[in-house]
Amino acid sequence: MKAEYPLIRTEIAGVPVAKLATEFGGTPLFVYDADVIKARCASLRGFGTVRFAQKACPNLAILKLIKEQGVKVDAVSAGEIRRALAVGYKPEEIAYTADIFDDDALELATGDAFGCGVNVGSPDMIYQLALALGDRAEGFELTMRVNPGFGHGHSAKTNTGGPLSKHGVWFSQIHKCVQTAEHFGMDITGLHMHVGSGSDFEHLSKVREMMECVATAIGSRIKTISCGGGLPTPYHTGEESFDVERYAKVWHESIAGLEASFGHKIELETEPGRYLVADSCCLVSKIRAIKKQEDNVFYLVDAGFTHLPRPMLYGSYHPISIARDPTVGVPAPRGTQEAIVGGPLCESGDVFTQKEGGIVVKRELPVANVGDYLILEVAGAYCSAMASNYNSKFLAPEVLVENGVPRLVRKKQSFEHLIANEIF
Repeated sequence: MKAEYPLIRTEIAGVPVAKLATEFGGTPLFVYDADVIKARCASLRGFGTVRFAQKACPNLAILKLIKEQGVKVDAVSAGEIRRALAVGYKPEEIAYTADIFDDDALELATGDAFGCGVNVGSPDMIYQLALALGDRAEGFELTMRVNPGFGHGHSAKTNTGGPLSKHGVWFSQIHKCVQTAEHFGMDITGLHMHVGSGSDFEHLSKVREMMECVATAIGSRIKTISCGGGLPTPYHTGEESFDVERYAKVWHESIAGLEASFGHKIELETEPGRYLVADSCCLVSKIRAIKKQEDNVFYLVDAGFTHLPRPMLYGSYHPISIARDPTVGVPAPRGTQEAIVGGPLCESGDVFTQKEGGIVVKRELPVANVGDYLILEVAGAYCSAMASNYNSKFLAPEVLVENGVPRLVRKKQSFEHLIANEIF
């Protein structure tokens, strides 16, 4: 199936755009479609265990919705562990995956009152885990993230494998890590490999081949294998959706071979973040000014990289559409024109139409009026999650539409909240 993103919108998840903006306090405004998230979760049922990499979108309502679909969760910080607990995840349904422990995360992962799965990403984590567990280290099972020596991603900044990546245990150090764990009475019983976000099928298949080799080298102690995340999401009209069924099938073939060799069942896990939430969400903004700089037309909107940072950080492409504001009072213009879309921030990088390296580009967009809504599509992953208060801008409210009914799932930040932790 090929992705299609409209240039003109009237509604999001069946609710008129203007109604959403009016009812929930104006713009900028994130709007999520629960049906899309449910469908993405359902599409991964061919895997044994699905874990949501919540760093993509940690909103509690989204996290709870995903939990209701039978999806477990991955956490990369103490805060994310606490978020998962807050929506009802049990400790055994949470995996802590990181390259370090800070004090809070180590306490949560090993404390008497709580303990979750630990997926170590560095040899030092094994020592620190053993010391924190003390006598309880005996028989403790953990998993290990492996850096296979190669990586891939839609940007160099999202490549999480290879010698220049900080992530995972370098493949030549695997046996030493196994021996270290054994020294403390612990056992590495699972493997995890993730080489980058937005990888294609070829690179994801290389992960599978490398994982087979690593699992075979370690042997029958292996009980779980996680193929990581990075499942691609189309951001351009005409791009093919990723063939999840095909991907699951080839992984099951590998798992079946390992099960025959080891003589026991192996649980297959996948760890999507972007794939579950990216195209569930739109960021609704309003065009506040239209101006011409020499031959360039600029649509200036009230959302900035404080709300959606991916274009500035990675040169990422987001589809853009226009929704007419019926209260503008002037006829809707026809046709399209090349335009640059920029935000309100005092920062030259605050442009949504740019390539990696900060190269500003024009986009063919509908001719618009001041007051029309400009919608940044596929905004569910690493947008609100990476938002900031630069220029003392407020974080945007978030709305979830489920069964045709929109409800507020994050209030608009107030000035009092903005300065609550500051002292003068």
